[in-house]
Amino acid sequence: MARLQVVIASTRPGRVGLPVGQWFERRAREHGAFSEVELADLLELDLPFMDEPNHPRLRRYTHQHTKDWSARVDGADAFAFVVPEYNYGLPAALKNAIDFLHVEWYYKPVGFVSYGGVSAGTRSVQMTKQVVTTLRMFAVAEAVSIPFVTQFIDDEGEVQANETMEQAADAMLAELLRVSEALRVLR
Repeated sequence: MARLQVVIASTRPGRVGLPVGQWFERRAREHGAFSEVELADLLELDLPFMDEPNHPRLRRYTHQHTKDWSARVDGADAFAFVVPEYNYGLPAALKNAIDFLHVEWYYKPVGFVSYGGVSAGTRSVQMTKQVVTTLRMFAVAEAVSIPFVTQFIDDEGEVQANETMEQAADAMLAELLRVSEALRVLR
């Protein structure tokens, strides 16, 4: 049984990453490819700036927040990173959360739900792919890219996805499952 973790990367006040992440989590549950879907909100996780004295590849963590994060990431079979674009790059909170760990990420696929203005956060995705491949993660080609994201947020603060977004989500989820199963032997 495969487990998907949806990681909301934005922590800034007024963020739209939360409703986008919640929409994608619901879509993943409805899709049914994964037996478990977990939402990991980096704002709630509240990891400090990297504070472990040992290199993460050693897995000799000294802080409970790192041990907890390690267990969550280790227990997932695939990831969907919900990412905005900050100055053509990825959010510092996401980079920090990735850098806290090492072996826990190995041989797991990652898909991207990106959002923003005209570029839909795609430059952030490109930078994040460079980081995750170093950790032996496999970035799937299928993605959900949401340009001008605020047009999809209703008065209640929820995402009202269009057909293109839903089809992209379904394609990405199917590929994440397929690649997760293929990489299982390496984990």
